[in-house]
Amino acid sequence: MPVPVAIEKCSDYDKNKVEEALNECLNALGGIGEYVRPGQRVFIKINLLMRKRPEEAVTTHPAVVEAVVGAVQRAGGIPVIGDSPGGMFNERTLRSIYRTCGIEQAAKNTGAELNYDVSETEIPSSDGKILKRLSIVRAIADADAIIDIGKLKTHGMAVFTGAVKNMFGVVPGMRKAEYHLKMPDLNDFADMLIDINMAVKPALAIIDGIVGMDGNGPSAGRPRNIGVIVASASTFAADVAAASIAGIPLDVIPTVRQAKKRGLPATLDDIKVLGIPVNDVKVKDFEMPPRRGVSFLDGKVPRFMVGFLRNVTMARPVFDHDACKGCGDCADNCPPRAIKMVDKRPRVDLNICIRCFCCQELCPYKAVDIKKSWIFR
Repeated sequence: MPVPVAIEKCSDYDKNKVEEALNECLNALGGIGEYVRPGQRVFIKINLLMRKRPEEAVTTHPAVVEAVVGAVQRAGGIPVIGDSPGGMFNERTLRSIYRTCGIEQAAKNTGAELNYDVSETEIPSSDGKILKRLSIVRAIADADAIIDIGKLKTHGMAVFTGAVKNMFGVVPGMRKAEYHLKMPDLNDFADMLIDINMAVKPALAIIDGIVGMDGNGPSAGRPRNIGVIVASASTFAADVAAASIAGIPLDVIPTVRQAKKRGLPATLDDIKVLGIPVNDVKVKDFEMPPRRGVSFLDGKVPRFMVGFLRNVTMARPVFDHDACKGCGDCADNCPPRAIKMVDKRPRVDLNICIRCFCCQELCPYKAVDIKKSWIFR
């Protein structure tokens, strides 16, 4: 049976417009009472990739967060807002990110709690293909319900980030680097993200697509007015709708490809759109990210040639030394330690680089670009 997905237009972040669009989505899905019960502690898991202002379109906009908090409160739930951003995960970092991203003010406006608990725990992943146990933020594990609010953006490694990829943020801080290192294969990484979604089981997925990002996302791309809010009880179904609105072919998104193999929503035929049809809000000139590379080499060429051919065919990080401030965040957050700082400038060893592009994702100065191999230009 097709999975319901609600889509509503919302032209900007005016508080009243956002609330109206969100409520239309929720009503189409049966109302917030279907997902939140009175007295439940509800963790609102937003996208706080890094310390960026709301207008930069890198993080979940505070107006959307406030609207979701209001809906939870009307249902009698107790909202807790939070995320585990990339890099260091401690109270000082969280305070700085909450403040810059407008989330501190959103919490003050609504009376919602901000999460500062940086402890972690393990939960089982009984349906996991890659993970059988999963390290997650304790506050998320202890919540009665989870609402996932992603941001519609391109992604250098994952191609697209919306609801499914956003759940990687339940993994605490630098623990994410361990997962990247253990799963350098893109399909394995996608299956790991699916495992996380199936283990954590968010009650509701909402995607902030009012202003998204195309091009060199998820942090250095171009803010794009898309004008939608997408919601579903399924993170997978929400991604199918949101990616289709952006005009991204579903078969190039690793999480969608792997979800299809596992019998999860992965095509428009697998979802039932409620509200605005996809074609009515589809973006015509959405710029795709540079492709990460190829995965067809293994088993098809002699093993001794695989490493060389990967370096020739795969996209790679390139550093803009004029924009670089020498902060070292790229080196500190590189899972395989392929980046070294030399005279306050990054140098990458492509023989070690696993093309996770954490360097590009977490650079605060947009000094890292992803360049396609000359073969695919």
